[in-house]
Amino acid sequence: MPSATANYRILLRTSGAAAFFLPAAVGRLGIAMTGIGIVWLVHARTGSYAAAGLVTGGFAVADAVAGPQLGRLTDRFGQARVLPYALAAHAGAVALLLAGAVPDLVAGVLVGATLPQLSALSAARWSALLSGERAAALPTAFALEALANGVSYLAGPALVSVLGAAGHPGTGVLLAAALVVGGGLALAAQRRTMPPLTGRAERRHAGRALLRSAFLRQVALGLALGVFFGAMQVSVAAYAVGRGTPDAAALLYLAANCTNLVGGWAYGAWCHGGSPRRRQATAAAFLTLASLPLTFLDAPLAVGATLALTGLAVPVLLILTSVLTDASVPRAVLTQAFTWGNSASAAGSAGAAAVAGRVVDAGGAHGGFGVAAGAAAVMTVLALGGLRGASPAVPPKSSATTEPTIPPR
Repeated sequence: MPSATANYRILLRTSGAAAFFLPAAVGRLGIAMTGIGIVWLVHARTGSYAAAGLVTGGFAVADAVAGPQLGRLTDRFGQARVLPYALAAHAGAVALLLAGAVPDLVAGVLVGATLPQLSALSAARWSALLSGERAAALPTAFALEALANGVSYLAGPALVSVLGAAGHPGTGVLLAAALVVGGGLALAAQRRTMPPLTGRAERRHAGRALLRSAFLRQVALGLALGVFFGAMQVSVAAYAVGRGTPDAAALLYLAANCTNLVGGWAYGAWCHGGSPRRRQATAAAFLTLASLPLTFLDAPLAVGATLALTGLAVPVLLILTSVLTDASVPRAVLTQAFTWGNSASAAGSAGAAAVAGRVVDAGGAHGGFGVAAGAAAVMTVLALGGLRGASPAVPPKSSATTEPTIPPR
């Protein structure tokens, strides 16, 4: 029987895989550092968390709006042509922010609008690399992507916070930009694994797939998952502060984040045959059931254990959303499709933070956890609805309807 990590080793030994995955992972670490880096920088400059939040909000909204447009350009012209220009614009926007040459809000919007969608670019490369007979490895590849994102958002904000607390907020933003630009340029240099370009007529026809229910369902699931993230962030902090132990929030976040990594790693290592739609519905139902106790639990250990359970389901949902997005649209619009999913999640998280904050003010942390549980319930309904639909009609670029382990090369 192969070891638990054999699937990942075989995957990364696929010709060209490590050469694009590792630079993308480096760049994503920088992306994970950028938002919190802006918070530290603007607060140090103005002394106002309100101003820092406004600039960071502008950054997040611009990222969510511009991301799909960058994805569309990438599908049309290719990663090697679009990515260097996006990276140059991003470096210029960060320079404006650091220099204070324009109002912070304007600079924050420019930084977000030029942020490269490295996770979508990497996912599109996996889809192209693992087409045909290797398509059964896609769930493991997307699990590896989820792990990279999880590690980035666990380590990146912590690193920036250390620099900010030490009195070097600008260094954190500069380091984040260096990682994004460096990783992005290294990714653009890997031309051999870039997805092939398609003709104008094919792109025009393929664009209709972005309006199909199979794809829109995955975007809606991403939006609901973003709502879950945003509500959880506010609610965990409110719970810890409400008990008079604000430091406990970090431990509670850690509990969920660690099991998040474990869940994603285990799914990619041991996934076997089965319907991804059924697995998505099962994972969403599990997340709903795991979230409901948070609406009434008070004991810290019980809350921590329950948060850890929710962390197991989240990466599985992320992986399966990527698998089903890949199966729902033609390759000609795949990068754009992945960026729409990312943007939906970001928009949901930003909106939920505001809504959950009002609910928490009115009814305490349990009310905020109720918002998260409600979002999980919506995901369950959406996923169950997908079980009734027919398989999406797309060109045979990959087969994402079964999930056996990676076959030996």
